[in-house]
Amino acid sequence: MHVEHLLKDVSLGLRLLWARDALLAREITGVTVTDLEDPARFVRPGEVVLSGLVWWSPGKAERFVSGLREAGAAALFAGEETHGAVPGELVEACERHSVPVAGVPAHIMFRAITDTVYLRQWGELSRRQALPENARVRLSRLLAQEAGPAEVLAAAFAHLDRIAAYVFTASGRTVAATPAAAGLPAREAAALVADGRGMTVSVAADSVSPYERWLLYLPDPDGAPAGMLHEVAAALGRCQETVVRRRAAEHQAADELGALLAGPGAGEAAVEAAVRECGLPGEGPYRVIVAATGARRPGLAEGALTEVAGHASATAAVGRLPDGTAFAVLPAGDLGDVWALVAGCEPGVPLHGGTGTAAAGTAGLTGALAQARYALASARTTDPDASGLTDAAALTSLAALLTGVPAEVREAYRRTVLGPLLTGERAAMAAALLSTLETFLACDGSWARTAEALHLHVNTVHYRMQRVAQFTGRDLSRLSDRLDLWAALLCR
Repeated sequence: MHVEHLLKDVSLGLRLLWARDALLAREITGVTVTDLEDPARFVRPGEVVLSGLVWWSPGKAERFVSGLREAGAAALFAGEETHGAVPGELVEACERHSVPVAGVPAHIMFRAITDTVYLRQWGELSRRQALPENARVRLSRLLAQEAGPAEVLAAAFAHLDRIAAYVFTASGRTVAATPAAAGLPAREAAALVADGRGMTVSVAADSVSPYERWLLYLPDPDGAPAGMLHEVAAALGRCQETVVRRRAAEHQAADELGALLAGPGAGEAAVEAAVRECGLPGEGPYRVIVAATGARRPGLAEGALTEVAGHASATAAVGRLPDGTAFAVLPAGDLGDVWALVAGCEPGVPLHGGTGTAAAGTAGLTGALAQARYALASARTTDPDASGLTDAAALTSLAALLTGVPAEVREAYRRTVLGPLLTGERAAMAAALLSTLETFLACDGSWARTAEALHLHVNTVHYRMQRVAQFTGRDLSRLSDRLDLWAALLCR
């Protein structure tokens, strides 16, 4: 099958935006669905890349398209639903890098394109090259019964003697493995996929966040024919769509739990019932996590928390609070480096998280949620552009504690306490007075050390601090007033 065959398929309605005739004659080896900003590591030579463009914003097209060119992608099929049309900047980048690009109408599901490729391309292979007919029938029956990924994977490779095959997420979590496959830690599995060792085939499933997407992986690249692997990946895609549908009901139950915890005066009996409805154990301890990505992509933070919970526990409640914040409740335990692994699935999107102290029982969940939300605010303030998980228990200094206070509140406090130093005709002297005040407090109120640090005469330090006291109305001999001024300086 060639790129031009898909463009001529009237049922798909693809709109060619740029290509040269010679490029349309490229043979297609498979399909990869991705919304990573740098897709190169998951794209194989000759694959058609499907993207919903949820990653796109001005200036990001060059990195995405250059990654496709380096990976040897046959073409880019870009979904029009997210932005209403394929951005011109993306089309221009495709032309510069000689990557054919076509638009996928909003009403066309990516599944229709992948099915067209695999049914036409791999369906013509011999039984030696693709799945045996009895295995294909077995898979169809399992999928109709909505079997899980472990059953589907085992059935797909049952006719091959002791082959090792895995279904990983991009963060290295093992979703399923054949009996002959040795267990792999998440970090090692993620490294294997990222380094391109073995054979990796993307599993295409609709409505799945980049954090949850499945990958079919074989350590031995010659362990099974490519045609068979793509057939198995297509079956796993249908399997994951079933998982997503089931999870929708679980998210609804979690949303109801979140509304109780975030609302006023939730009764303990109601919270206990909601916890049971989510499938969580009836007794603690529990951990509450909240997350945000800062990206305008519905469900992204929720998908990240779903993946984090998948690493940490077999049972978890993942949903949204009434204000839209993603949250999770799961049995308490050590997350280790899970957060970094999950955040690495979308390196261009900062994944911020907050968690509180473990709740001993359901009665402590409301407080644990409040702590987690405060810790999330701290994480976003401390480093807005880097992913990280902040534990409320780690806020052990005044400076750290203030990072969880809303920016508007910090600014109001700063102006209230230091305002007379910052306004009007006094603004010219503010820098010198504020610098002296900060050094004075850092030197524990020592006049001599302050003068030495600033290379000033002690009398100058005394004069400046008198002016600070006049402007702020604070008595610098009082510890409480010094703390007020120190907090105001930290609020900057």
